[in-house]
Amino acid sequence: MPAYNEEGSVGAVVREVYDKLPRATCLVVDDGSVDATAAVARAAGAHVASLPFNLGVGGAMRVGFAYARAHGFRAVVQVDADGQHDPGDVRELIALLSDSDLALGARFAGKGTYKVRGPRRWAIALLARILSHTAKAKLTDPTSGFRASGPRAIALFAEHYPAEYLGDTIESLVIACRAGFRVTQLPVSMRERAAGVPSHNPFRSAVYLGRVALAVVFAFARPGIAFREGFE
Repeated sequence: MPAYNEEGSVGAVVREVYDKLPRATCLVVDDGSVDATAAVARAAGAHVASLPFNLGVGGAMRVGFAYARAHGFRAVVQVDADGQHDPGDVRELIALLSDSDLALGARFAGKGTYKVRGPRRWAIALLARILSHTAKAKLTDPTSGFRASGPRAIALFAEHYPAEYLGDTIESLVIACRAGFRVTQLPVSMRERAAGVPSHNPFRSAVYLGRVALAVVFAFARPGIAFREGFE
């Protein structure tokens, strides 16, 4: 669970994880927060890894995958600390790992009422087409951060999880596909953020399409051979 200044929601999310998944291990990666995120998460029962400064979601997730690999976990599920992801969907995501390496919780697959508008909607629709072709599977929500990774993905992402903007969603998916991984999705409902400030607003959405285009270019520009070795 990557968390940056989420003291208002992280405690409730951790408690919900343990309520719905009592056998789970919950690791909160405090991504350089300047509030009480780490203390609140620890008080709720989570294991906490605190980074000295903010690395972004990708950097925090790489820490999580390294932790999972070091402790022998065979499945990792990213659940955001803002309360938008429902831990009740985790079991179904993990079940998909019996036939795939990466399972995405998809917001735009016929379940729930979550909507995006304007440039973000266009960007996600374009990405869905491009990455469905790359993954050889229908993907409707390639920017979803709610996802489950199996053993091969854990090993790969502990070394190669990208930290740049949108790398944690778009580029990580491209890396998985170029490593020959099987990718699938599960329709899920997205909830409203429980606390804090959304990372996007109508003003920032105006530049979202351009950033997505750059992220895709960088993702496909990287040589794929390094990711394929040892995983195909």
